Amino acid sequence: MHSYYQDFLIRDWQPSDRTSAAGLIQQVLAEYGLGWQPEGADQDVMKVEKFYQQAGGQFWVVVQNTAQGTEIVGTAAYYPITRGKKAVEIRKMYLHPQVRGRGLGSYLLGQLEAAIASGGWQQIYIETATVLKEAVHLYEIHGYQPTTGVETPRCDRICVKFLEKLP
Repeated sequence: MHSYYQDFLIRDWQPSDRTSAAGLIQQVLAEYGLGWQPEGADQDVMKVEKFYQQAGGQFWVVVQNTAQGTEIVGTAAYYPITRGKKAVEIRKMYLHPQVRGRGLGSYLLGQLEAAIASGGWQQIYIETATVLKEAVHLYEIHGYQPTTGVETPRCDRICVKFLEKLP
């Protein structure tokens, strides 16, 4: 993945991104009163190679040039799951507070969906927390429907979107 949205570069995660990406996710979770769980729900950020790259998924970072240099201001990822039929789960979709409200979340979600569809996947699941109101709204307006089966302890919502089969 390598694309631009406004002045943001969206690219594939690299090992040198681990600390910055983890720091961003930890910061956003804390903003909403949610805990960072490097041995639990967030272990995938510490082991991107295992959970995403080796499993057939993707993990992207959003980079912005600032006066201090380049900075990771967002993440977005997905990986295959056994729930459902030909299913993936979108994970780690976080944006720094200063870059929200510019359409970046919608763009990222659309790019994730396009990559997922081109991979032949048919179902997309997303687990989230009600407190992440902006994220919940984003998923709703993009056609994600509530379902059951939350697996992550800090999440209280799960939704699914069924993709049309490609010809």
